[in-house]
Amino acid sequence: MKNIHKYCFALTLVLLNLSCEENFEELNTNIVDPTSESVDPVYLLNNAIIGLSFPSGTNIYYDEAIVQQIVTPNSGFVAGANYNQDNRNNTGNLWDAYYPNVIKHTGDILFQLNDGESNRTNLVQMARILNAYAFMVLTDEYGEIPYFEAGKGLSEQIVLPRYDPQEEIYPDLINELVEARDALSDAAPAENGEALYAGDLGKWRKLANSLLVRIGMRLSNVNPSLAAQTVQNGFAGGVMESNEDNFVVRHNNNFVNPYSFTFNATEANNFYLVDTFVDYLFDNNDPRLESLAIRYVGASSGPEQQLGIASKNPDDQIGMPMGYDNSTIGTVVSNLGLASFYDFTQLDRFTWGAQSAPMFLCTYAQTQLLLAEAAINGWVTGDPAEFYSSGIRGHLDQIAAYGADVAIAQEDIDTFVSANPLDLGNAVEEINTQYWVASFLNGPELFANFRRSGFPNLTPNPYPAQDITGDFINRLTYPTAEIAVNQGNLQQAVSRMGPDNLDTKVWWDVD
Repeated sequence: MKNIHKYCFALTLVLLNLSCEENFEELNTNIVDPTSESVDPVYLLNNAIIGLSFPSGTNIYYDEAIVQQIVTPNSGFVAGANYNQDNRNNTGNLWDAYYPNVIKHTGDILFQLNDGESNRTNLVQMARILNAYAFMVLTDEYGEIPYFEAGKGLSEQIVLPRYDPQEEIYPDLINELVEARDALSDAAPAENGEALYAGDLGKWRKLANSLLVRIGMRLSNVNPSLAAQTVQNGFAGGVMESNEDNFVVRHNNNFVNPYSFTFNATEANNFYLVDTFVDYLFDNNDPRLESLAIRYVGASSGPEQQLGIASKNPDDQIGMPMGYDNSTIGTVVSNLGLASFYDFTQLDRFTWGAQSAPMFLCTYAQTQLLLAEAAINGWVTGDPAEFYSSGIRGHLDQIAAYGADVAIAQEDIDTFVSANPLDLGNAVEEINTQYWVASFLNGPELFANFRRSGFPNLTPNPYPAQDITGDFINRLTYPTAEIAVNQGNLQQAVSRMGPDNLDTKVWWDVD
Protein backbone atom coordinates (compact mmCIF):
# COMPACT_ATOMS: atom_id res chain seq x y z
CA MET A 1 0.00 0.00 0.00
CA LYS A 2 2.85 2.33 0.90
CA ASN A 3 4.49 1.65 -2.51
CA ILE A 4 1.25 2.49 -4.36
CA HIS A 5 1.11 5.90 -2.61
CA LYS A 6 4.75 6.59 -3.57
CA TYR A 7 4.05 5.66 -7.18
CA CYS A 8 0.96 7.90 -7.39
CA PHE A 9 2.85 10.81 -5.84
CA ALA A 10 5.73 10.45 -8.30
CA LEU A 11 3.35 10.22 -11.26
CA THR A 12 1.60 13.38 -10.13
CA LEU A 13 4.90 15.29 -9.97
CA VAL A 14 5.83 14.13 -13.50
CA LEU A 15 2.46 15.21 -14.91
CA LEU A 16 2.67 18.59 -13.16
CA ASN A 17 6.18 19.12 -14.46
CA LEU A 18 5.15 18.26 -18.03
CA SER A 19 2.17 20.60 -17.75
CA CYS A 20 4.37 23.46 -16.51
CA GLU A 21 6.87 22.92 -19.33
CA GLU A 22 4.11 22.86 -21.94
CA ASN A 23 2.60 26.13 -20.61
CA PHE A 24 5.79 27.76 -19.34
CA GLU A 25 5.61 30.86 -21.56
CA GLU A 26 1.91 31.39 -20.88
CA LEU A 27 2.27 30.99 -17.12
CA ASN A 28 5.21 33.38 -16.98
CA THR A 29 3.61 36.12 -19.05
CA ASN A 30 2.21 39.04 -17.07
CA ILE A 31 -1.21 39.69 -18.59
CA VAL A 32 -2.07 42.43 -16.09
CA ASP A 33 0.73 45.00 -16.34
CA PRO A 34 0.89 46.94 -19.62
CA THR A 35 3.89 46.55 -21.90
CA SER A 36 5.38 48.78 -24.55
CA GLU A 37 3.52 46.76 -27.17
CA SER A 38 0.14 47.10 -25.43
CA VAL A 39 0.19 50.79 -24.47
CA ASP A 40 -0.22 53.60 -26.95
CA PRO A 41 2.90 55.73 -26.43
CA VAL A 42 0.78 58.89 -26.44
CA TYR A 43 -0.09 57.89 -22.86
CA LEU A 44 3.61 57.95 -22.03
CA LEU A 45 3.71 61.50 -23.38
CA ASN A 46 0.71 62.44 -21.24
CA ASN A 47 2.40 60.98 -18.17
CA ALA A 48 5.43 63.11 -18.99
CA ILE A 49 3.25 66.22 -19.30
CA ILE A 50 1.64 65.61 -15.91
CA GLY A 51 5.05 64.82 -14.43
CA LEU A 52 6.33 68.28 -15.37
CA SER A 53 4.41 69.87 -12.48
CA PHE A 54 6.90 71.18 -9.94
CA PRO A 55 7.12 69.64 -6.44
CA SER A 56 6.89 71.97 -3.45
CA GLY A 57 10.13 70.90 -1.76
CA THR A 58 12.40 72.34 -4.41
CA ASN A 59 10.26 75.07 -5.83
CA ILE A 60 8.40 76.56 -2.87
CA TYR A 61 10.95 75.90 -0.12
CA TYR A 62 13.86 77.03 -2.31
CA ASP A 63 13.16 78.79 -5.62
CA GLU A 64 10.25 80.93 -4.41
CA ALA A 65 12.07 81.83 -1.21
CA ILE A 66 15.34 82.70 -2.96
CA VAL A 67 13.52 85.27 -5.10
CA GLN A 68 11.60 86.47 -2.03
CA GLN A 69 8.02 85.76 -2.96
CA ILE A 70 7.03 82.99 -0.51
CA VAL A 71 8.69 82.11 2.81
CA THR A 72 8.13 80.31 6.10
CA PRO A 73 9.69 81.12 9.47
CA ASN A 74 9.68 77.42 10.35
CA SER A 75 12.63 75.06 10.45
CA GLY A 76 12.98 71.29 10.32
CA PHE A 77 11.44 69.64 7.27
CA VAL A 78 10.58 72.93 5.54
CA ALA A 79 13.99 74.53 6.08
CA GLY A 80 15.63 75.77 2.93
CA ALA A 81 16.07 79.20 1.41
CA ASN A 82 14.21 80.71 4.37
CA TYR A 83 17.56 80.24 6.16
CA ASN A 84 19.81 79.85 3.09
CA GLN A 85 20.59 76.38 4.36
CA ASP A 86 21.21 73.14 2.48
CA ASN A 87 18.41 70.64 3.08
CA ARG A 88 18.83 67.76 0.64
CA ASN A 89 15.45 66.35 1.58
CA ASN A 90 14.10 69.27 -0.45
CA THR A 91 16.77 70.33 -2.95
CA GLY A 92 16.53 66.98 -4.72
CA ASN A 93 12.74 66.89 -5.04
CA LEU A 94 12.71 68.22 -8.59
CA TRP A 95 15.42 65.76 -9.64
CA ASP A 96 13.47 62.88 -8.09
CA ALA A 97 10.29 64.01 -9.83
CA TYR A 98 11.66 64.69 -13.31
CA TYR A 99 14.04 61.82 -14.01
CA PRO A 100 11.61 58.93 -13.34
CA ASN A 101 8.40 60.72 -14.36
CA VAL A 102 9.43 62.80 -17.36
CA ILE A 103 12.85 61.80 -18.69
CA LYS A 104 12.02 58.08 -18.44
CA HIS A 105 8.73 58.45 -20.31
CA THR A 106 10.10 60.64 -23.09
CA GLY A 107 13.12 58.35 -23.36
CA ASP A 108 10.87 55.32 -23.72
CA ILE A 109 8.91 57.06 -26.49
CA LEU A 110 12.08 57.84 -28.39
CA PHE A 111 13.28 54.25 -27.99
CA GLN A 112 9.99 52.78 -29.23
CA LEU A 113 9.28 55.12 -32.12
CA ASN A 114 12.47 56.84 -33.26
CA ASP A 115 13.65 53.88 -35.33
CA GLY A 116 12.87 55.08 -38.83
CA GLU A 117 10.01 52.60 -39.18
CA SER A 118 7.25 54.17 -37.11
CA ASN A 119 5.01 56.70 -38.84
CA ARG A 120 4.27 58.53 -35.58
CA THR A 121 6.93 61.11 -36.17
CA ASN A 122 4.94 63.94 -34.60
CA LEU A 123 4.80 62.11 -31.27
CA VAL A 124 8.57 61.72 -31.42
CA GLN A 125 9.04 65.46 -31.97
CA MET A 126 6.65 66.31 -29.12
CA ALA A 127 8.66 64.05 -26.81
CA ARG A 128 11.87 65.79 -27.90
CA ILE A 129 10.41 69.23 -27.11
CA LEU A 130 9.25 68.13 -23.65
CA ASN A 131 12.59 66.45 -23.11
CA ALA A 132 14.46 69.65 -23.93
CA TYR A 133 12.29 71.67 -21.57
CA ALA A 134 12.75 69.23 -18.68
CA PHE A 135 16.51 69.05 -19.13
CA MET A 136 16.74 72.84 -19.26
CA VAL A 137 14.96 73.06 -15.91
CA LEU A 138 17.19 70.39 -14.40
CA THR A 139 20.49 71.80 -15.58
CA ASP A 140 19.53 75.33 -14.55
CA GLU A 141 18.70 74.12 -11.04
CA TYR A 142 21.69 71.80 -10.49
CA GLY A 143 24.40 72.58 -13.06
CA GLU A 144 25.98 69.43 -14.48
CA ILE A 145 23.45 66.62 -14.82
CA PRO A 146 23.06 63.27 -16.60
CA TYR A 147 21.96 64.30 -20.09
CA PHE A 148 23.32 62.40 -23.07
CA GLU A 149 23.01 59.02 -21.31
CA ALA A 150 19.86 59.86 -19.31
CA GLY A 151 16.56 58.15 -20.07
CA LYS A 152 18.31 55.21 -21.71
CA GLY A 153 17.68 52.55 -19.10
CA LEU A 154 15.31 50.74 -21.46
CA SER A 155 17.07 51.34 -24.74
CA GLU A 156 20.70 50.85 -23.70
CA GLN A 157 20.45 49.54 -20.12
CA ILE A 158 22.34 52.57 -18.79
CA VAL A 159 21.41 52.72 -15.13
CA LEU A 160 24.29 54.93 -13.93
CA PRO A 161 24.48 57.70 -16.53
CA ARG A 162 27.44 60.05 -16.70
CA TYR A 163 27.07 63.76 -15.96
CA ASP A 164 27.60 66.31 -18.72
CA PRO A 165 28.84 69.91 -18.55
CA GLN A 166 26.18 72.56 -18.98
CA GLU A 167 28.13 74.20 -21.80
CA GLU A 168 27.69 70.95 -23.77
CA ILE A 169 24.05 70.48 -22.80
CA TYR A 170 22.79 73.89 -23.89
CA PRO A 171 23.86 73.71 -27.56
CA ASP A 172 22.25 70.28 -27.83
CA LEU A 173 19.01 71.57 -26.30
CA ILE A 174 18.94 74.24 -28.98
CA ASN A 175 19.54 71.65 -31.71
CA GLU A 176 16.83 69.39 -30.31
CA LEU A 177 14.24 72.17 -30.28
CA VAL A 178 15.11 73.34 -33.79
CA GLU A 179 15.15 69.84 -35.27
CA ALA A 180 11.94 68.78 -33.47
CA ARG A 181 10.13 71.96 -34.53
CA ASP A 182 11.18 71.56 -38.16
CA ALA A 183 10.28 67.86 -38.23
CA LEU A 184 6.69 68.35 -37.06
CA SER A 185 4.62 67.46 -40.10
CA ASP A 186 1.00 68.03 -41.04
CA ALA A 187 1.32 65.01 -43.32
CA ALA A 188 2.12 62.64 -40.44
CA PRO A 189 -0.59 61.04 -38.27
CA ALA A 190 -2.31 63.44 -35.89
CA GLU A 191 -1.73 62.96 -32.17
CA ASN A 192 -5.04 64.33 -30.93
CA GLY A 193 -4.83 62.27 -27.75
CA GLU A 194 -1.95 64.23 -26.27
CA ALA A 195 -2.97 66.29 -23.24
CA LEU A 196 -1.12 69.54 -23.88
CA TYR A 197 -2.36 70.92 -27.20
CA ALA A 198 -4.62 68.07 -28.42
CA GLY A 199 -2.39 67.52 -31.43
CA ASP A 200 -2.30 71.16 -32.60
CA LEU A 201 1.08 71.28 -34.36
CA GLY A 202 0.97 75.05 -34.69
CA LYS A 203 0.94 75.39 -30.91
CA TRP A 204 3.76 72.86 -30.55
CA ARG A 205 5.85 74.89 -33.00
CA LYS A 206 5.13 78.07 -31.05
CA LEU A 207 6.17 76.31 -27.85
CA ALA A 208 9.48 75.19 -29.37
CA ASN A 209 10.15 78.71 -30.65
CA SER A 210 9.25 80.33 -27.33
CA LEU A 211 11.59 77.94 -25.54
CA LEU A 212 14.31 78.93 -27.99
CA VAL A 213 13.78 82.56 -26.99
CA ARG A 214 14.05 81.56 -23.33
CA ILE A 215 17.18 79.48 -23.87
CA GLY A 216 18.76 82.21 -25.96
CA MET A 217 18.17 84.86 -23.32
CA ARG A 218 19.61 82.54 -20.69
CA LEU A 219 22.89 82.62 -22.60
CA SER A 220 22.96 86.40 -23.01
CA ASN A 221 25.86 86.93 -20.59
CA VAL A 222 27.99 83.87 -21.32
CA ASN A 223 27.67 83.62 -25.12
CA PRO A 224 25.97 86.70 -26.61
CA SER A 225 26.44 85.60 -30.23
CA LEU A 226 24.79 82.20 -29.69
CA ALA A 227 22.16 83.92 -27.56
CA ALA A 228 21.25 86.37 -30.31
CA GLN A 229 21.23 83.65 -32.97
CA THR A 230 18.97 81.42 -30.88
CA VAL A 231 16.52 84.18 -29.98
CA GLN A 232 16.33 85.26 -33.63
CA ASN A 233 15.69 81.66 -34.71
CA GLY A 234 12.82 81.28 -32.28
CA PHE A 235 11.34 84.70 -33.04
CA ALA A 236 11.48 84.18 -36.80
CA GLY A 237 9.80 80.79 -36.43
CA GLY A 238 6.79 82.26 -34.64
CA VAL A 239 6.36 82.41 -30.86
CA MET A 240 3.28 82.26 -28.65
CA GLU A 241 0.69 84.80 -29.77
CA SER A 242 -1.76 84.71 -26.87
CA ASN A 243 -2.57 82.87 -23.65
CA GLU A 244 -4.23 80.21 -25.78
CA ASP A 245 -0.70 79.06 -26.64
CA ASN A 246 0.54 78.78 -23.04
CA PHE A 247 2.51 75.72 -21.94
CA VAL A 248 0.39 74.79 -18.93
CA VAL A 249 -0.22 71.61 -16.95
CA ARG A 250 -3.90 71.34 -16.11
CA HIS A 251 -4.92 69.64 -12.90
CA ASN A 252 -8.07 68.08 -11.49
CA ASN A 253 -9.08 65.79 -8.61
CA ASN A 254 -7.16 62.90 -10.18
CA PHE A 255 -4.04 64.81 -11.22
CA VAL A 256 -3.68 67.41 -8.51
CA ASN A 257 -1.40 70.41 -8.39
CA PRO A 258 1.56 69.33 -6.19
CA TYR A 259 1.68 72.76 -4.53
CA SER A 260 -1.81 72.18 -3.10
CA PHE A 261 -0.42 69.73 -0.55
CA THR A 262 1.73 72.53 0.86
CA PHE A 263 -0.83 75.30 0.69
CA ASN A 264 -3.87 73.33 1.86
CA ALA A 265 -2.66 70.41 3.98
CA THR A 266 -0.09 70.09 6.76
CA GLU A 267 1.74 73.33 5.85
CA ALA A 268 -1.37 75.42 5.16
CA ASN A 269 -0.65 77.77 8.05
CA ASN A 270 3.10 77.97 7.61
CA PHE A 271 3.85 79.76 4.30
CA TYR A 272 3.50 83.50 3.72
CA LEU A 273 4.04 86.09 1.03
CA VAL A 274 7.29 88.01 1.49
CA ASP A 275 7.06 91.71 2.29
CA THR A 276 9.34 92.51 -0.67
CA PHE A 277 6.80 91.01 -3.06
CA VAL A 278 3.70 92.38 -1.31
CA ASP A 279 5.15 95.88 -1.00
CA TYR A 280 6.18 95.98 -4.66
CA LEU A 281 2.67 95.08 -5.81
CA PHE A 282 1.05 97.49 -3.35
CA ASP A 283 3.35 100.43 -4.14
CA ASN A 284 2.58 100.04 -7.85
CA ASN A 285 -1.19 99.70 -7.39
CA ASP A 286 -0.89 96.31 -9.04
CA PRO A 287 -4.30 94.55 -9.21
CA ARG A 288 -2.52 91.20 -8.91
CA LEU A 289 -2.10 91.77 -5.18
CA GLU A 290 -5.83 91.63 -4.52
CA SER A 291 -6.10 88.56 -6.73
CA LEU A 292 -3.38 86.41 -5.19
CA ALA A 293 -3.16 87.57 -1.55
CA ILE A 294 -5.28 86.86 1.51
CA ARG A 295 -4.77 87.81 5.14
CA TYR A 296 -6.55 86.38 8.17
CA VAL A 297 -6.64 89.59 10.16
CA GLY A 298 -5.98 89.04 13.85
CA ALA A 299 -5.34 85.27 13.64
CA SER A 300 -3.32 84.11 16.65
CA SER A 301 -3.05 80.48 15.54
CA GLY A 302 -3.43 78.30 12.49
CA PRO A 303 -6.96 77.15 13.40
CA GLU A 304 -8.01 80.80 13.67
CA GLN A 305 -7.28 81.37 10.00
CA GLN A 306 -10.95 81.29 9.06
CA LEU A 307 -12.73 82.95 6.16
CA GLY A 308 -14.77 85.04 8.59
CA ILE A 309 -11.71 87.20 9.33
CA ALA A 310 -10.12 86.94 5.88
CA SER A 311 -9.36 90.06 3.86
CA LYS A 312 -8.23 90.43 0.27
CA ASN A 313 -8.15 94.20 0.48
CA PRO A 314 -4.70 95.41 -0.66
CA ASP A 315 -4.67 97.97 2.18
CA ASP A 316 -4.79 95.12 4.74
CA GLN A 317 -1.92 93.04 3.36
CA ILE A 318 1.30 92.71 5.40
CA GLY A 319 4.08 90.58 3.97
CA MET A 320 6.49 88.58 6.12
CA PRO A 321 10.10 89.78 6.15
CA MET A 322 13.00 87.48 5.32
CA GLY A 323 15.57 86.41 7.89
CA TYR A 324 13.52 85.28 10.86
CA ASP A 325 12.72 81.95 12.50
CA ASN A 326 10.24 80.81 15.12
CA SER A 327 12.28 82.31 17.95
CA THR A 328 12.82 85.73 16.36
CA ILE A 329 9.71 86.40 14.27
CA GLY A 330 7.88 87.30 17.48
CA THR A 331 9.77 90.58 17.71
CA VAL A 332 8.62 91.55 14.24
CA VAL A 333 5.06 90.53 15.08
CA SER A 334 5.15 92.70 18.21
CA ASN A 335 6.63 95.71 16.38
CA LEU A 336 3.94 95.52 13.71
CA GLY A 337 1.16 95.10 16.25
CA LEU A 338 0.07 91.73 14.86
CA ALA A 339 -1.56 88.93 16.81
CA SER A 340 1.02 86.32 15.70
CA PHE A 341 2.90 85.33 12.58
CA TYR A 342 -0.36 83.69 11.44
CA ASP A 343 -1.54 87.29 10.95
CA PHE A 344 0.77 87.85 7.94
CA THR A 345 -0.45 87.72 4.32
CA GLN A 346 -0.64 84.36 2.56
CA LEU A 347 -1.30 83.11 -0.95
CA ASP A 348 -5.01 82.61 -1.60
CA ARG A 349 -4.91 78.84 -1.18
CA PHE A 350 -8.48 78.33 -2.35
CA THR A 351 -7.76 79.53 -5.88
CA TRP A 352 -4.06 79.96 -6.68
CA GLY A 353 -3.18 77.04 -4.39
CA ALA A 354 -6.12 74.75 -5.14
CA GLN A 355 -5.80 71.11 -6.19
CA SER A 356 -7.16 72.03 -9.62
CA ALA A 357 -4.96 75.11 -10.05
CA PRO A 358 -3.05 75.12 -13.35
CA MET A 359 0.74 75.24 -13.42
CA PHE A 360 2.20 77.54 -16.06
CA LEU A 361 5.60 76.45 -17.41
CA CYS A 362 6.19 78.77 -20.38
CA THR A 363 3.77 81.54 -21.24
CA TYR A 364 2.90 84.20 -23.76
CA ALA A 365 3.48 86.84 -21.08
CA GLN A 366 6.97 85.61 -20.25
CA THR A 367 7.89 85.35 -23.91
CA GLN A 368 6.75 88.91 -24.64
CA LEU A 369 8.82 90.26 -21.76
CA LEU A 370 11.91 88.36 -22.92
CA LEU A 371 11.38 89.75 -26.42
CA ALA A 372 11.24 93.25 -24.92
CA GLU A 373 14.75 92.75 -23.58
CA ALA A 374 15.86 91.10 -26.81
CA ALA A 375 14.57 94.13 -28.71
CA ILE A 376 16.56 96.42 -26.39
CA ASN A 377 19.62 94.32 -27.33
CA GLY A 378 18.82 94.73 -31.02
CA TRP A 379 18.33 91.00 -31.48
CA VAL A 380 14.74 91.16 -32.75
CA THR A 381 12.68 93.75 -34.57
CA GLY A 382 9.78 95.43 -32.83
CA ASP A 383 9.08 98.05 -30.19
CA PRO A 384 10.36 97.02 -26.73
CA ALA A 385 7.59 99.06 -25.12
CA GLU A 386 4.92 97.11 -27.02
CA PHE A 387 6.44 93.76 -26.08
CA TYR A 388 6.59 94.98 -22.49
CA SER A 389 2.96 96.09 -22.35
CA SER A 390 1.81 92.90 -24.07
CA GLY A 391 3.70 90.84 -21.49
CA ILE A 392 2.09 92.63 -18.55
CA ARG A 393 -1.37 92.42 -20.11
CA GLY A 394 -0.85 88.78 -20.96
CA HIS A 395 -0.15 87.85 -17.34
CA LEU A 396 -3.04 89.92 -15.99
CA ASP A 397 -5.36 88.10 -18.42
CA GLN A 398 -3.77 84.73 -17.61
CA ILE A 399 -4.86 84.96 -13.96
CA ALA A 400 -8.46 84.19 -14.96
CA ALA A 401 -7.35 80.56 -15.31
CA TYR A 402 -7.25 80.35 -11.51
CA GLY A 403 -10.97 81.05 -11.29
CA ALA A 404 -13.58 83.75 -11.83
CA ASP A 405 -13.24 84.91 -8.21
CA VAL A 406 -9.66 86.07 -8.73
CA ALA A 407 -9.87 87.13 -12.39
CA ILE A 408 -8.89 90.75 -12.94
CA ALA A 409 -11.48 92.98 -14.59
CA GLN A 410 -10.62 94.22 -18.06
CA GLU A 411 -11.05 97.82 -16.95
CA ASP A 412 -8.45 97.31 -14.21
CA ILE A 413 -6.09 95.63 -16.68
CA ASP A 414 -6.37 98.54 -19.10
CA THR A 415 -5.78 101.07 -16.32
CA PHE A 416 -2.69 99.29 -14.99
CA VAL A 417 -1.10 98.74 -18.39
CA SER A 418 -1.69 102.38 -19.37
CA ALA A 419 -0.20 103.60 -16.09
CA ASN A 420 2.97 101.50 -16.48
CA PRO A 421 4.69 102.18 -19.80
CA LEU A 422 8.27 101.07 -20.25
CA ASP A 423 10.92 103.57 -19.21
CA LEU A 424 13.64 103.05 -21.80
CA GLY A 425 16.17 104.60 -19.45
CA ASN A 426 15.59 101.78 -16.96
CA ALA A 427 14.27 99.19 -19.35
CA VAL A 428 16.21 96.04 -18.43
CA GLU A 429 15.40 96.35 -14.72
CA GLU A 430 11.72 97.10 -15.36
CA ILE A 431 11.37 94.22 -17.83
CA ASN A 432 12.95 91.65 -15.54
CA THR A 433 11.10 92.90 -12.48
CA GLN A 434 7.85 92.41 -14.35
CA TYR A 435 9.14 88.98 -15.39
CA TRP A 436 9.53 88.26 -11.67
CA VAL A 437 5.85 89.01 -11.13
CA ALA A 438 4.66 87.26 -14.30
CA SER A 439 6.56 84.07 -13.34
CA PHE A 440 5.01 83.81 -9.86
CA LEU A 441 4.78 80.12 -8.79
CA ASN A 442 7.13 79.02 -11.59
CA GLY A 443 10.04 78.51 -9.21
CA PRO A 444 12.73 77.26 -11.62
CA GLU A 445 12.17 80.09 -14.09
CA LEU A 446 12.11 82.70 -11.32
CA PHE A 447 15.37 81.43 -9.87
CA ALA A 448 17.08 81.14 -13.25
CA ASN A 449 16.10 84.56 -14.59
CA PHE A 450 17.03 86.24 -11.31
CA ARG A 451 20.53 84.80 -11.56
CA ARG A 452 20.81 85.74 -15.24
CA SER A 453 19.48 89.29 -15.06
CA GLY A 454 20.20 90.29 -11.46
CA PHE A 455 16.65 91.65 -11.15
CA PRO A 456 14.60 92.40 -9.22
CA ASN A 457 17.09 94.22 -7.05
CA LEU A 458 16.67 92.24 -3.82
CA THR A 459 18.26 92.74 -0.41
CA PRO A 460 19.98 89.50 0.66
CA ASN A 461 18.27 87.33 3.27
CA PRO A 462 19.80 88.48 6.59
CA TYR A 463 19.32 85.21 8.50
CA PRO A 464 22.43 84.82 10.72
CA ALA A 465 23.29 81.12 10.29
CA GLN A 466 23.68 80.37 6.58
CA ASP A 467 25.29 77.71 4.41
CA ILE A 468 26.37 80.21 1.75
CA THR A 469 29.26 82.66 1.57
CA GLY A 470 27.72 85.03 -0.99
CA ASP A 471 24.51 87.02 -1.01
CA PHE A 472 22.23 84.43 -2.63
CA ILE A 473 21.99 80.71 -3.34
CA ASN A 474 23.48 79.99 -6.77
CA ARG A 475 22.36 76.40 -7.43
CA LEU A 476 20.67 73.49 -5.66
CA THR A 477 22.49 70.43 -4.37
CA TYR A 478 22.17 66.90 -5.70
CA PRO A 479 19.79 64.47 -3.96
CA THR A 480 21.20 62.04 -1.40
CA ALA A 481 19.98 59.02 -3.38
CA GLU A 482 22.03 60.11 -6.39
CA ILE A 483 25.08 60.54 -4.18
CA ALA A 484 24.58 57.02 -2.87
CA VAL A 485 24.11 55.20 -6.19
CA ASN A 486 25.98 57.27 -8.80
CA GLN A 487 28.88 58.57 -6.74
CA GLY A 488 31.60 58.06 -9.36
CA ASN A 489 29.88 60.05 -12.10
CA LEU A 490 28.76 62.70 -9.65
CA GLN A 491 32.30 63.25 -8.40
CA GLN A 492 33.54 63.72 -11.95
CA ALA A 493 30.93 66.46 -12.37
CA VAL A 494 32.01 68.11 -9.13
CA SER A 495 35.65 68.05 -10.22
CA ARG A 496 34.69 70.10 -13.29
CA MET A 497 31.89 72.28 -11.96
CA GLY A 498 32.93 72.96 -8.39
CA PRO A 499 31.74 71.77 -4.97
CA ASP A 500 28.28 70.29 -4.58
CA ASN A 501 27.02 73.15 -2.43
CA LEU A 502 24.73 76.17 -2.67
CA ASP A 503 27.57 78.55 -3.59
CA THR A 504 28.79 77.00 -6.85
CA LYS A 505 27.53 78.82 -9.92
CA VAL A 506 26.14 77.21 -13.05
CA TRP A 507 27.99 77.79 -16.33
CA TRP A 508 25.88 80.63 -17.73
CA ASP A 509 25.77 82.56 -14.42
CA VAL A 510 28.83 84.72 -15.02
CA ASP A 511 27.78 87.98 -13.32
